Amino acid sequence: MLFTDKRQIRAVWHIGGLYVLAALFVFLIVFVAETFLHMVPCELCLWERGPWRVLLGLGVLALVLSPRYARWAAVAGLVCLAVSVGLGVLHVGVEHGLWPSPAAECHVGLVEGHDFADWMAHLPARPTKPCDLPDYPFGLPVSMTTLSALYAVLVFGLAVMETYRLFRFVRNGRLDV
Repeated sequence: MLFTDKRQIRAVWHIGGLYVLAALFVFLIVFVAETFLHMVPCELCLWERGPWRVLLGLGVLALVLSPRYARWAAVAGLVCLAVSVGLGVLHVGVEHGLWPSPAAECHVGLVEGHDFADWMAHLPARPTKPCDLPDYPFGLPVSMTTLSALYAVLVFGLAVMETYRLFRFVRNGRLDV
């Protein structure tokens, strides 16, 4: 690994650290919400965790790579964050009734005219929460899903700035592309 400038080292640590810390913060909030606040996640909430898992891995990868290669991990992280923002907007729209949920688990089919055994056979394997039922933590007038989407937008904005800085330092450091 060849560093021509300490600014490159800092730029790599800024973007890698941002990705790792942002993802760990999400998982800390999820742990607190489910364990101590007894919130049950809906299927879209579970979908929204996927990009953060990938982002955590990309952040660790960016921290161990040279700036020349870490910048591509940073770009992949931007894609993960864009997916997270998109899923957040999708979920907020479902909560506000703008469109139906694409998750099959959010649509429960009613079984009518059958006996109790048929009704029990059609229940899901695990209890689910409707995707259009928002949770309002800490008495805030903003749902947990909206806070999650705003957080994803904030991290995406910071990541764009840090990725631009990393590309600029690598270009000015005359590293081979």
